[in-house]
Amino acid sequence: MKRIRIIFLYGIIFACQNDKNIPLPVNSEGTNGSTTPVTPPPTTNVVCHPDTVYFKQKILPLIVSNCAMSGCHDAISKKDGVILTDYTNIIKEVNTKNPTSSELYTSLMETGEDRMPPPPMAAFSNENIAIVLTWIKQGAKNNSCEASGTACITTNMSYAKDITPILQASCTGCHSGTKPQGSIDLSTYANVYKYALNGKLYGSVAHLSGYIAMPSASVSISSCEISKIKSWIDSGSKNN
Repeated sequence: MKRIRIIFLYGIIFACQNDKNIPLPVNSEGTNGSTTPVTPPPTTNVVCHPDTVYFKQKILPLIVSNCAMSGCHDAISKKDGVILTDYTNIIKEVNTKNPTSSELYTSLMETGEDRMPPPPMAAFSNENIAIVLTWIKQGAKNNSCEASGTACITTNMSYAKDITPILQASCTGCHSGTKPQGSIDLSTYANVYKYALNGKLYGSVAHLSGYIAMPSASVSISSCEISKIKSWIDSGSKNN
């Protein structure tokens, strides 16, 4: 009787393993048990809209590196009761119905001690002021877009056209002027080259272990911008 049951069960198992409706196990070489390789999923290629200002990649690093340092608008100092470390707080200084009246914008247009960032820190460039205003006009959204694949161009990087804009948007707010933070000035090629050569520039923006994370421990520049900096460094950190 036991022998009959064993034969019966073996028959069921054999039938199940050969049932065409049940997929065969994938082997270690990436095939489904036949000679036909498994087709990998298509590689995504994210393209960010060139006319859209994305908060996470553009506005947040810009504001944090220029306004949210110690003594100003970080979560501890809270100068004038204003915190500019995250979207929830930054949006409080914005008026989407009347963008040019937004405190975030008007403070950038002030002169003297009322200007933000205040002297001796460098003022926002006209380009960065325009970026802030455009973001507000677009609804001051908490949006994000990371370019990937061929949409993120990292070949033939130029210091003037590719690297300088990244540094001006996310680094020189703290690291320039007569009293740069940490005595690190990134407003000239000679200084940028020095930190590119010793590994501190890439280590900081890529948030690598052993380096001070920049623009801050909780905020980073986009992965595409990090890749551009690395490509430029790997190509010799040329003043091109």
